[in-house]
Amino acid sequence: MRVLVVTAVPAERDAVVRGVVSATETATEAGAGAEAAEAEVSVPGGRTLHRVVRSPLTVDALAAGVGPAAAAAATATALTAAELGQTPYGLVVSAGIGGGFAPAPLGSVVVGEAIVAADLGAETPDGFAAVTELGFGTVEHLPPPALVRAVAEATGAVRGAVLTVSTVTGSAERAAELRRRHPGAAAEAMEGFGVAEAAAAHSMPAAPGVPGAHGVPGVPVLELRAISNAVGPRDRAAWRIGEALDALAGAFRHLPSALATWKGPSR
Repeated sequence: MRVLVVTAVPAERDAVVRGVVSATETATEAGAGAEAAEAEVSVPGGRTLHRVVRSPLTVDALAAGVGPAAAAAATATALTAAELGQTPYGLVVSAGIGGGFAPAPLGSVVVGEAIVAADLGAETPDGFAAVTELGFGTVEHLPPPALVRAVAEATGAVRGAVLTVSTVTGSAERAAELRRRHPGAAAEAMEGFGVAEAAAAHSMPAAPGVPGAHGVPGVPVLELRAISNAVGPRDRAAWRIGEALDALAGAFRHLPSALATWKGPSR
């Protein structure tokens, strides 16, 4: 399987790579095959993927920039480049650190049961109206439930919705409003919905050797967030970014084993 992991910034990408490499080193020490190979691969747009290969898994980690627009553009470019190179991805993962809602404490990991655009819509006299209530668009993507379960079991992650926002929450009032509108929310971040939109818009190629087979709309998507701060009043002194990056690396150390139990996308 080929997996594209999209983060916002290089520090998150490096944590992902550290975790995947650690997983492959552990497997090699246990006598499960060759060591991992690493490489830097240029992609259109002036970005560079950090690739970790240990058959049968290839993980490409990409720092796309902050926010849903940058994430969507970089993800779409990487998916298209991979397909043109006849090396398509079977899974896209949005990953990084983020804010946590209870019961996700600092240093924990959240796996998204839903990836939700929390502020895509309009303010009305009756309050916020999601874009779907206005009659167009979508505000939610659902990762494969079996994959979410496998990753949660392998990593010990909290399961819940991950909210994508363009403005990070900085007050108790907004945090309470988000929880009121999304009672199942476990984390807040800024890129997941953009990654999911790009994955949903991309078609997986047809199964090889199957006469008449057609591409399947959408590439499966997952979101993993390590919690660096509580969603609410902005208090930089209370953030635990280093701990969250270590937790992110720890989660990706277990990703290969979780993927091994997942049957992958159906065609």
